[in-house]
Order: sequence, then structure tokens, then C-alpha cells
Amino acid sequence: MRVVDRGAARLARGVRGWMAIGAVVLFMVFMTVVLPAQLDAGAFYTERYPAPDTSMSYAPDDLYAAAEAWGREGRAAYVHQRVTFDVVWPIVYGMFLLTTLAWVWARGTAPGSRWRRVALLPVVAVALDFAENTCTATVMARYPARTPVLAELAPLFTAGKWLAIAVSFILLVIGGIVALAARWGRRNA
Repeated sequence: MRVVDRGAARLARGVRGWMAIGAVVLFMVFMTVVLPAQLDAGAFYTERYPAPDTSMSYAPDDLYAAAEAWGREGRAAYVHQRVTFDVVWPIVYGMFLLTTLAWVWARGTAPGSRWRRVALLPVVAVALDFAENTCTATVMARYPARTPVLAELAPLFTAGKWLAIAVSFILLVIGGIVALAARWGRRNA
């Protein structure tokens, strides 16, 4: 835990308001411009069968069903998206969550507080996203050959990713409230 505590402390000391604002702006640009374009680009294959990794829960058979429904062209497009856009997107949302969580929790808690560790949760989300992308892209690239271990791990990585992202956003809201309360308390002390 010392490594985690040191990392959280260093992050809390190093993050600046302009960094959090920059991450918010980049995140919003991706959400409003880049993400819709990516969804449109993938529509030709996901209309036939939705991408399993966009849901919270799916089974390995859902990956194979998608691979069959999408055909060679759809699978190739899916793999291409996972090794291009889906390398950048997790970094963007990860930096947004990392910097904003670190910034609000550093303002709402005392130095050395264990609550500052929550800022590191997006690192877990990004790692799980990369693991998910590796598994699903490999399953698609190898189809019709089966890839049992990766097909079985992919849903676990997906569920973990979505859980870590959801908890990160919840902690961002809570951290914002804590930071506002701490600021209000300092002003009225």
C-alpha cells in the first residue's frame, strides 16, 4: 500500500486546476465530436449485431455470435477500431478521471488521507479496458478459430472496466461535494 499511498500523494500535490480543466475540455471534445464519429463508423457492422463489449454483461458465445454476424469486413473494422481509436479513448477518459478525481479529493481531504487513493481508480479502468480490447480484438481476428481463454476473460474485463468507470464517476461527484464542503468550512471557520 505504500506505493499506492505515495502515488496518490504525489498526484494530489502535482495536479493543478488547469490540468483538470484541460482534461475536462479534451474529454468533452471526444464525447461530442470524436465518439459520435466512431459510433457512426462502426454502425455498418453493429447494426447486424451489437458490440458485446459495450454492455455490462455478456457471454463468450456473444463474441462469437457477433463475429459471425459481422462477417469478415465487420470483424476487420472492429479490430481496426480497437487498435486505433480504442487505444486513445481510454487514455482520454482515464486522464479526465485521474486529474479531476485527484484535484477534488486533494481539496477536500487532508494531506496523507487514504481517501486520496480513489484518484488512482481510473488507472485500473484503463488497464481493464486495454485488456478487454486485446481479448475481443484477438477473438475477432482469429475467428472462425476459437480463442477460449481470451473469450472467457473478455467479459470479466468488460464488467470490471464498467464498474471501475462507474465508481470513478460516483467518487468524482462525492469528491466534489467533499471539496465544496471543506472550502465552505474553511471560509466559515
